[in-house]
Amino acid sequence: MNKNTKITVFTVIGLLILGMAFFPKIKSMFSQDNQQTQTQRPPGRGGGGAGRQPLSVTAMVLQPQTLRSDLYIARGILLPEEEVDLIFETSGKITHIYFQEGSFVNQGELLAKVNDAPLQAELRKLQTQLPLAQDRVYRQGTLLEKDAVSQETYQTVTTELEKLKADIDLIKSRIAQTELRAPFSGVIGLRQVSVGAYASPAVIVSRLTKISPLKLEFSMNENQVRQIPPGAEISFTVANDLDTYKAVVYAVESQLDPKTLTLKARARYANPGGKLKPGISASIQTLIREIPDAIVIPSISSISEMGRDIAYVYKNGAAREVEITKGYRTSSSVQVLSGLSAGDTLLTTGVMQLREGLPVKISEIE
Repeated sequence: MNKNTKITVFTVIGLLILGMAFFPKIKSMFSQDNQQTQTQRPPGRGGGGAGRQPLSVTAMVLQPQTLRSDLYIARGILLPEEEVDLIFETSGKITHIYFQEGSFVNQGELLAKVNDAPLQAELRKLQTQLPLAQDRVYRQGTLLEKDAVSQETYQTVTTELEKLKADIDLIKSRIAQTELRAPFSGVIGLRQVSVGAYASPAVIVSRLTKISPLKLEFSMNENQVRQIPPGAEISFTVANDLDTYKAVVYAVESQLDPKTLTLKARARYANPGGKLKPGISASIQTLIREIPDAIVIPSISSISEMGRDIAYVYKNGAAREVEITKGYRTSSSVQVLSGLSAGDTLLTTGVMQLREGLPVKISEIE
C-alpha cells in the first residue's frame, strides 16, 4: 500500500467516527425544527374553529310553484279513422272512371262503373210489362167487387204483379253493383286499374282513406292504464313539427298482451284541415299530476341520513340542518311537505360536505 492510499483510508475512517459521534445531536435538531413547522402550520377544515375557512356554495331562495308530472309513452302511430280498399261487387269490363287520384270525394259519390248494358236491357223489358200487369190487377179487382170472378183469379194476377216488381228490384240491385261509390267521405288514393280492364271482386280499384279525424294508437303498462283512462286528454308531437297536438283517449284493450304485457289504447284527434297524415309516428306526453303552491327542491339538495331526510339552509353565515318530509317526486326534483318554507335559502351544492354550523359563503344564488 503506497502513501497516498494510506492517507485516503485514514481520512474516511476519521469522518465515520465523527459522524457517529455527532448523529444524536443532529437528529435532535431536525426533530425540533419539524415540531416548530407543524406548530406554525395553519389549520385546515378539520382543525380548530378559529382558523376554519368558509365553504363556498350555491343557494336558491324557495318560492311556491306548480309541480307538474308528465308521463312519456314510448311511441304511437297515427291511423286513419276509416280506410277501405275499393272493389266492385260484380264482374265486368270497366267503362268509366270518374275520380281524380289524390282528391277528396264525398260519401255516395260515383267513382267508377262496369258495363251494365245487358242489365239495363233486362230492366227495360220488365218495365214494359209493368203497366199491363197493373191493368190486369185493376180489371180483376173491379170484377171481383161484382162477383164476376173468383178470389183465386184475382190473387193470381196480383201475385204476377208482385213477382214482376220483385224482378225489377233485383235487376236494379244488380245494376247498382256495377257502380263503385264512396262508402264515406275521404281522400282517394292512386288508381290501380284503367278503363277497359276487367274488374272482379278480387281487383282493387283504389283505396279510400278518412283522415279527419285520426286515431292515435299506443301501448301502456298496467300502471299507466290507471293514470290514463278513457276520456283522458293526451298531448303528442310529430317529427319536423314544432306544434303540440291534443287527443282524447276513447278506448283501451280489455286484457294485456301476453308477449309484451301491455295494453293497446286509442285516442282521437280531430285533425282539422287534414294537416297530419296517417302512418306517421308520434311522441306522446300527458299530464298525470299537477300540484299548485308546492315547495320543490332539487333532488341533489336532500340526503338520507340514519333513516331521515335532511337538507341545509343558510342562516347567519352558517349551514343549518333541517329535517324534511318528502312528497311527490320527479326525475330531478322533489316536493317538500314539511321542514322548509317559502323564503328559506336552500344550499344546493356541497351538500355532502355540509355539517351543522359549518361556516359557508354563498357564491351564487340560483
